[in-house]
Amino acid sequence: MRERVPTIVKQAERLLSEIEAAVSRFPRRYRYTVGARLSEQAFETAYAANLAWSDKQHRDELIQELSVAIDRLKLRMQLAQQVQAFASFAQFEALSRVAVGIGKQCGGWQKKRTSTRQNDPEPAPGQSPQILSSRAASSEATL
Repeated sequence: MRERVPTIVKQAERLLSEIEAAVSRFPRRYRYTVGARLSEQAFETAYAANLAWSDKQHRDELIQELSVAIDRLKLRMQLAQQVQAFASFAQFEALSRVAVGIGKQCGGWQKKRTSTRQNDPEPAPGQSPQILSSRAASSEATL
């Protein structure tokens, strides 16, 4: 049975197609400069999302690369908005919301994959993690 494609991959591919459509309506002076770079970065982001999902062996590193690709995409989108390449602010805003959503999903994916607990070993099912300090010890340390 095939594993379901995660939402982040679907959203990255959707954003790629929507950016391609938006760039095709850019004014000519921006279509082949800012627009081409924006399209290229949208492709890199979608590719990074697909790769992070499919390559389980290197997933942690690939998720980090996806995070960087998303940041670059958002930066290119902001540049395109600053030079007023988008047809309207509403178009930019709609695309930005999708990009921000992808960024949040990537952050959640990173957080889920990294351990933020004080103890590395997982507790047995039904057990809570070991507490290394109590409230009383914490409050005494601040006095």
